[in-house]
Amino acid sequence: MALDPGGTATEALAALAEERVDHRFKGLPPDADGLTVADLAAQRRNLFTGGFSTPVLALSAEHLEHNLRLMATYTERHGLAFAPHGKTTMAPQLFQRQIDNGAWGITLAVPHQVRVARAFGIRRIFLANELVDAAALRWIAAELTGDPSFAFVCYVDSVRGVELMDAALRGTRRPVDVVVELAAGDGARTGVRTEAECAEVADAVAAAPALRLVGVAGYEGEVPDANPERVHAWLRRLVALAADFDKAGRFQGLDEIVVSAGGSAWFDAVADVFAEIPGLSAPVLKLLRSGAYVSHDDGHYRKLTPFNRISREGALEPAFRLWAQVVSRPSAEQAFVNAGKRDAAYDLDLPFAQVVRRDGTERPATGVEVTALSDQHAWLRTAPETDLRVGDWLGMGLSHPCTSFDKWQLIPVAEADGTVVDYVRTFF
Repeated sequence: MALDPGGTATEALAALAEERVDHRFKGLPPDADGLTVADLAAQRRNLFTGGFSTPVLALSAEHLEHNLRLMATYTERHGLAFAPHGKTTMAPQLFQRQIDNGAWGITLAVPHQVRVARAFGIRRIFLANELVDAAALRWIAAELTGDPSFAFVCYVDSVRGVELMDAALRGTRRPVDVVVELAAGDGARTGVRTEAECAEVADAVAAAPALRLVGVAGYEGEVPDANPERVHAWLRRLVALAADFDKAGRFQGLDEIVVSAGGSAWFDAVADVFAEIPGLSAPVLKLLRSGAYVSHDDGHYRKLTPFNRISREGALEPAFRLWAQVVSRPSAEQAFVNAGKRDAAYDLDLPFAQVVRRDGTERPATGVEVTALSDQHAWLRTAPETDLRVGDWLGMGLSHPCTSFDKWQLIPVAEADGTVVDYVRTFF
């Protein structure tokens, strides 16, 4: 399918605004059924008084904008190209805002995500995975043939994978660009374990007419027992691999060599080491792939963000807040709210009780702790003196954006006073 990237993105995003609000989208006002998303946004309803029902997840308009600008400034300052990992949000509106803030493209993990991105006109995609599914590869080949402006790069990490890819792609007009993935250690998730094996995979690519080797990549977040020294050491291995490949003539004829890494916990190390990349036979695309920054969080990434180590650069701000309502207060030490595993991330940390809202007034949720989640309830431990009543709204922070976005199809974006100014559509 040939794409006009600018026109396609504009038309597809505009179509999202014309989608009708109905029972598919939890938390939205019941009396909004039948309105378009654009109509509802134009009403600028208040999250707390405009008919929204709990549980409801909201994004902070101000924190979202701050995070987008901060990472754009950071990557530009450090000479990094940026392809944020789209699997975090699977929200084309946020993809576009990331690109509008200078992102080179979008990183994705599986073919379905690539299809979503292409449907919304994304022109550059980095697939941080080896792709061996024949049907998906043929679809990618058709996209490359139909759209000369489409740039696609994916991992390879085995000779067998290269053979499967080449077999599926034989006869295609444009070769698929690939990077050899260097594993971050013996316990890492994927990737080639040794430099010698990396050379074998690169040789297999050279023998595969349907593929073209354009660089090396990996994910430093998988370094065992990660600390600054170990992460820097692995990143230097990655850079050395690129230099060795270049010296061996493996990148001949390229206009650009790709060297890529970067999750959301060690991007400062990536910036440090990528600044040391020596001159190669072609310009180097130093591609960072952090994704969780866009919403940040109140748990996992709040503790691990590199901005804790490099505070002079600024600080990310958590953009999520999950609002639920107290539906039971069986004792002075216990209460329950109506949000659970269907609504909140819980794989890394439980939600964090932050504020209690009653009669238009907010106060800190002092003495309130989330201790467990059921499917539709959060279990709260409360200090005996805590003033918490049935009907109160509890605002909770969340940990791990990657398992927060996927539970909500349409997310209100609210300003600090509660005015909802937009709605973000997700595609999981």
